[in-house]
Formats: sequence, structure tokens, C-alpha cells
Amino acid sequence: MSVVIPAPSAVAPAASELLDHQGRERTPSATNLTYEQARLGTAFHEAGHAVLAMAYGMRVLTSQVIAWIPEPGVSRVTGRTDVQAQASFHLWRFAAQAAAGQVAQVRYLMAYGLWTPERAAACAADHDRDQAVDVLTEYGHCLGIDHVPHGGKSWGMVRGMASRKVGYLWREIRTVAHAMNDHTVLSGDEISALTGLPNASFEGGAA
Repeated sequence: MSVVIPAPSAVAPAASELLDHQGRERTPSATNLTYEQARLGTAFHEAGHAVLAMAYGMRVLTSQVIAWIPEPGVSRVTGRTDVQAQASFHLWRFAAQAAAGQVAQVRYLMAYGLWTPERAAACAADHDRDQAVDVLTEYGHCLGIDHVPHGGKSWGMVRGMASRKVGYLWREIRTVAHAMNDHTVLSGDEISALTGLPNASFEGGAA
């Protein structure tokens, strides 16, 4: 039995759901995809974050696709994944899960025959990168956007870490992405049940 994909909401999400960690609005990029393709791609993006976070020992609270109609005949799709990590957490793994959304979304385009250079570039998600830079800086680690800083890593190196892990966990990411596409929102415990990965239990977090 086929599942009917939820249509975009006629009501815009709360403004807070569209802001990055610094309170700036996340700017969408045009992909030339249908609503259904863009929605599934966003689900893969969020599933990449959620599955890697869980595999690395973070706690996933929720992961979701957010779709609405900002004006007649136009749909917009974004997503959100909320995780918690202990202050003592391995920070390069935190950075890798931040990069995993972009990596998983680009891999989705390739796997489903939708890849073009322009669509791949639209997956960049600078807000994920900027959050990783800020969190690592807060804890004394150097993450360079376009260079390898002394004693640190570049964003390209972090994407490489994420790419290897995404490849290893692709079956789990695909399972979560399709479930999220069908149901819009998944709790961390639902993702744990789908993947067999434990959802860490602790209070507080780094992000």
C-alpha cells in the first residue's frame, strides 16, 4: 500500500523554527526539484544529522521535515533536528554530524538520479557549518571554513569524516528518511527503534 505524502501546510511555521543558532533566518536555495523530491531530500538531510548523532552517542530529541506554502503556487521545505551532547563529548564527531546533513542530501540526489552540480551546491547548509565552527571554537578547537588551521581541521576534512560514516550507515539513514517523509516528525526513540541504535540518556548538552 502506497503512503500519501503530507502536503505542505497552508500555515507558515513559527519564526523560531526557521532561525539558525545565532538567530539568523536560514536562506533557502533553489533546487529545481518537485515538492515531493525536495521533501524527501530534506528528510535525508535531517536523517543524516539524526543517525550520525545517535551513532556517535548523542541524544536525539526530534527530527522533522517542515513544509509550507509561503505564497500561492509556491512550496518551501526545510527541516530541523534537535540533539543534545554532553560537554565532554568528542567535538570532532559533533562537527561530523553537523556535516552529515549535506553529505546525506547530496548522496540522495546521486542515488535517486537527481544530481546536478547546482542541486549539489544547494545542499551546502552554511548554518550547519557555522554552528559547528562556533561550538568547536567555544571549546578551544579550530575548524576552518576554507583552510586547515594550525592544530585543527578544515570543513572539507570534517565532511570527509561524515561521508565515511554516512556510507557505513546509509541503510539506517534511508530508513529514517523515508519514515520521516511519510510522518513528518520522528522522535529520537522512534529513530532508535527504526535503526537499532541506542538513544543516549542524559540531561543538558552542548547543542
